Amino acid sequence: MPFTANRQFKKTPRLFSSAKGMYYTSVDGRQVIDGSAGLWCVNAGHGRPEIASAVERQLSTLDFAPSFNMGHPLAFDFAERLAEIAPKGLDRIFFTNSGSESVDTALKIALAYHRAAGQPTRTRLIGRERGYHGVGFGGMSVGGMVANRRQFATHLPGVDHIRHTHDMARNAFAKDQPDHGAELADDVERMVALHGADTIAAVIVEPVPGSTAVLPPPKNYLQRLRELCTKHGILLIFDEVITGFGRLGAPFAANFFGVTPDMMTTAKGITNGTVPCGAVFASRQVHDGLMVGPDNAMELFHGYTYSAHPVACAAGLATLDIYKDEGLLTRGAQFADYFRDALHSLKGLPNVVDIRNVGLMGAVEVAPRKDGVGARGYDLMVDCFNNGLYFRMSGDSLAMSPPLIVEKKHIDDMVSILGDAIKRVA
Repeated sequence: MPFTANRQFKKTPRLFSSAKGMYYTSVDGRQVIDGSAGLWCVNAGHGRPEIASAVERQLSTLDFAPSFNMGHPLAFDFAERLAEIAPKGLDRIFFTNSGSESVDTALKIALAYHRAAGQPTRTRLIGRERGYHGVGFGGMSVGGMVANRRQFATHLPGVDHIRHTHDMARNAFAKDQPDHGAELADDVERMVALHGADTIAAVIVEPVPGSTAVLPPPKNYLQRLRELCTKHGILLIFDEVITGFGRLGAPFAANFFGVTPDMMTTAKGITNGTVPCGAVFASRQVHDGLMVGPDNAMELFHGYTYSAHPVACAAGLATLDIYKDEGLLTRGAQFADYFRDALHSLKGLPNVVDIRNVGLMGAVEVAPRKDGVGARGYDLMVDCFNNGLYFRMSGDSLAMSPPLIVEKKHIDDMVSILGDAIKRVA
């Protein structure tokens, strides 16, 4: 099983049999609040019949179409709809099947763009400590979560990392964006001084790191990062696989923070988690920079068998309709303050050392036990599951990201179950 303590799990399996709205149902018939929108992806809630109907129709009409030298109308319809909600200027779309594929695609586009622009020395990729960019060799290499890297000795060459922004000494229990740490963006200057700007192709960061348990960026940090990348001709890539499609109360984190990257990677919420799909959003400058050479020549030697799969496009279009009709891409803004205050009400409980939040993302961090990092967090996760709450555990941090259909009563129940578990277990 992926990212699972397999031996531990198989002793006491936790199995879901169905889901509807805000809840899973376990195999023993208990309702469990989905506190993490599945894996940050079920933004419109579970069991949406509109998506199921769209998938059924598509399977009966066109089950597959090749995307190499061929196409189908839904791919272009879907791309146009995505461009309509994208940050201004990011309206060129390349379809993938996952966040990992979106990241590797964006990195390859960055390399190809600089080569086409006559700057083939720009091959270095810069990630960030504690970043998560999927599990492909590209994403793993620019990623900065140690456990995800340590087990695999081979990484892409020519990769470096700027420092993460998590500073508990100065920012513990900060609400929304922390006050301290904008100067950490100046690590880009350190990379330039060390390697030379003419060797760096791209910097990739999550606007809000999620898998490392919700690290909101310090105030003005992303703006400074944008300025420095522009100054040195470096492409800036936002990994919005988690933050995309309404998680912060705006369509994308780029909208929320007012910072537009050169490319943006997405997946997860693009189909409400129903059918694997992802997309890279690129600027016209990046797209047009690749459109060189003879008309009959391929501009980008990259793609997937299932890029813009007809069924995924149908699911994605139905998902976008739900987001639009129900205002879900901005609905989170109505609940962000309530969610923040509810989470921070847990401050002062045993061993709670930090609480972080932005939009409808939040994390409660507890101190590690002597028997190992993650032991206390694991026990809390199991206790909460047994008492009706599912959330994403990352070590000793407990990440919350409920579906965007959440109501205040759901937030109250989530925080109450977690608070009781901390008192019992932590």
